[in-house]
Amino acid sequence: MNGAAPKLRLDKWLWQARFFKTRGLAAKQVSSGHVRVNGNRAGKPAHGVGPGDVLTFVQAHDVRVVEIIALGERRGPAVEAQTLYHDMTEKKPPPEAAPPANPRFEGRGRPDKHQRRALIRMRRHDPE
Repeated sequence: MNGAAPKLRLDKWLWQARFFKTRGLAAKQVSSGHVRVNGNRAGKPAHGVGPGDVLTFVQAHDVRVVEIIALGERRGPAVEAQTLYHDMTEKKPPPEAAPPANPRFEGRGRPDKHQRRALIRMRRHDPE
């Protein structure tokens, strides 16, 4: 052996660490130039990465910064995948008081059974 540190394809590692649902999506993100390895743009999905490398990429409108701790052997459960990296992404502060999601009920709308019958009686001028 040449004593070099073990390497794994960048797209395969991103897929194994469960940052992307498919390896094809990870490869597309890398080949589009949206992934940086140690600050340098990775142009090919076959770019070799290993422990100690820092990856920067966009995921769901958030910029993620992760340091590779270990190389995975398979795509396992999420708990296992989280042991492959250290998340260095800055935490966003929680949003301030958000307005209520739905408007409150104002008592308007379609009348219920009793209200409908009262309206009918009133229209007939029934003195019940």
